[in-house]
Amino acid sequence: MLKTPLDGLHRRLGARMVEFAGYEMPLQYAGIIAEHNACRTGAALFDVSHMGQVEIADARAFERLVPGDITGLKAGRQRYTLLLNEAGGIIDDLMVANLGTRLQAVLNAGRKQVDVAHIQAQGVEVVTHFERALLALQGPKAVTLLPEGAALKFMDAAELTIEGIPCVVTRSGYTGEDGFEIGCPGDAGEHLAEILLARGAVPAGLGARDSLRLEAGLPLYGNDIGETITPVAAGLNFALSKKRLAAADFLGAGPVNAALANGTAEKLVGIRLEGRAPARAHAEIRVGAERVGEVTSGVFSPTLNAPIALGYVRADFATPGTAIDLIVRDKPLPGSVVALPFVPHNYVR
Repeated sequence: MLKTPLDGLHRRLGARMVEFAGYEMPLQYAGIIAEHNACRTGAALFDVSHMGQVEIADARAFERLVPGDITGLKAGRQRYTLLLNEAGGIIDDLMVANLGTRLQAVLNAGRKQVDVAHIQAQGVEVVTHFERALLALQGPKAVTLLPEGAALKFMDAAELTIEGIPCVVTRSGYTGEDGFEIGCPGDAGEHLAEILLARGAVPAGLGARDSLRLEAGLPLYGNDIGETITPVAAGLNFALSKKRLAAADFLGAGPVNAALANGTAEKLVGIRLEGRAPARAHAEIRVGAERVGEVTSGVFSPTLNAPIALGYVRADFATPGTAIDLIVRDKPLPGSVVALPFVPHNYVR
């Protein structure tokens, strides 16, 4: 398995390591709930160096591959967007920042090789920097621990120096909390992490990252979105530029516009369960004796002290308040469709 530049630090901190997207990654240190709560109340530090950092010089050429307004993205700003295939399915979801002289994109770990091959096959040049480290500092106290980024607003991006380390810093995150993602040379990754830990950040692993993003109602590629799912079915319409939809000048524009006009057979919804037993991916969703969908992600929410899930249901059962059952170990667990996010976002805008 591959290792991130912070592998040695994880082991010194006593992390429980697991395989994820071909990498050895920390699942937890002190415990998932403690790390989750540290992010909600203080500041947690995640190693996300397994994700792929790439540079793209030609914004106009790249824009043909996504439904977002990339050429209109101002220097110092970033945007969430989607790589789509011809059928309007999601090849990957990614963050794209305009650093003035170039675009920086951050790709999902399990998709970065696929993404690069796809981008290059469409005639767009891309330079990979998979050797770089990437840290996510998340939580309401993140800005206190990173005063270098205090001037950034939500979805800003800048090249900054942190105690002599050259970094690309964006103010965003995957937890629903305020925070930063910080890219730096791989050989400086451990030192940067140690600086942030010394300032008061709590190390956190994949377990807390998953429970946090689920509470925030954010999809995980490979679970909640994929190549057979359109942005419309996934509830990602906010990532579709009205200008680009009208021009229909991006890959997959026809199917995406058709889905917007005609609706989709299924929709991704939030589900809150009664009781305390969580439902995991692939659990069947029923209304009465009828199968109406399937769970894609599920976890026990530490913040809500209740089990929550994401799943696709037939569009006529997607209205919040709809009573449903999730089948776990052949037993129905009662729950209901709820509006997303489960826990309100706390981004600083």
